[in-house]
Amino acid sequence: MANSHDVPVYKRRDGLDPVPELGRLSVETPVFRDGAAGVYDWIVVGGEEVRAVLGDAERFSTRPRRGRADHGRPNSPPDPGNLLMYDPPEHTRLRQLLAPVFTMRRVRRMEPAVARIVAERLDVLERAGRPADLMRHFARPVCGLVGCAVLGMPRDDLPELSRMADVRAAARSPRQAAARKAFNAYMARLIARKRRDPGDDLLGALIREHGADVTDKELEGICASVIAGELENASEMLGLAVLALLRHPEQAAALRERPEMMPHAVEELLRYVSVVPVVSPRTALVDVPLGGEVIKAGEAVGCSVFAANRSRPPGESADGLDVSREPGRHLALGHGIHFCLGAALARMQLGIALSGLLERFPGLRLGAGPDELRFRLLAPQHGIETLPVQW
Repeated sequence: MANSHDVPVYKRRDGLDPVPELGRLSVETPVFRDGAAGVYDWIVVGGEEVRAVLGDAERFSTRPRRGRADHGRPNSPPDPGNLLMYDPPEHTRLRQLLAPVFTMRRVRRMEPAVARIVAERLDVLERAGRPADLMRHFARPVCGLVGCAVLGMPRDDLPELSRMADVRAAARSPRQAAARKAFNAYMARLIARKRRDPGDDLLGALIREHGADVTDKELEGICASVIAGELENASEMLGLAVLALLRHPEQAAALRERPEMMPHAVEELLRYVSVVPVVSPRTALVDVPLGGEVIKAGEAVGCSVFAANRSRPPGESADGLDVSREPGRHLALGHGIHFCLGAALARMQLGIALSGLLERFPGLRLGAGPDELRFRLLAPQHGIETLPVQW
């Protein structure tokens, strides 16, 4: 496991909270050079500056950039189907095809299926005995099975798909290349099958209604993005949301007493956890003045939504968790044209999972001391390795 001092300051946390230095930077140096000289040239941590970059698709591109010898110009073509790799007009075309499939109305049709998945995994968690690892028995399986339901994947395929996804996301190695190839081959077989028999899931709806307008490669990329989002972002969000409530038992008690507050709680937990600390790089297409600096054309920018959502200037009271808070303009689901397409699904499954967990286990509490918890410090998503719970 990485030492916290190996983690760049814009990703560093004290458990669930920002380190004090991040609050100072967000006020005094909202835009600064990335000393690691890795993917990013600049890091943006100021709230308004982050919003400005994410909301400006005319001056910032999300396409992967070429090498510095090519002056960082965005590359072409992007990975098919991954919306974060597209700029308008290609992004506009693909998002217009996908958006009707992920409407609130269509997502709500999945509520009974999600509730069944949650109830099933609560049974598994209870049978696991105490203390039980909530990540292993509940958070990761719930989100993976929801992803299977969205795409019409056989649920028995989930363990192998999860393994391939884990290796695929790990450090470069021959094993990673083989996992990536197998993962892509699985998606190709899935699309071929869905072309023949679309089914009633959201992917099937996309193929029935817009199958002629989207290529097989684009569909494969869309499916890969959805299942990766469930196995990575959604599962870590669910685990850390539970941890946040267990560390603030008065907030969990308030939700049990007033379950109608769950929509507010979901927004507050999304903001509070901000599971994706830094969004995908943006490349400046022109010179852009920002936060007292000038980002040159071709330079890559990393935006810390965690800093934007949580940082407070030195001297101000700490940012606390308040599940009754009126939803604000948090950036946990993105901003601008790349706002999360699956936002309605993310909110719905988080609400159902938390409601079910709090109802089933009114005495839910941590099954390990704070020093025993191990966070995933260098992963693209902030997360936790295991989350032992008692009830």
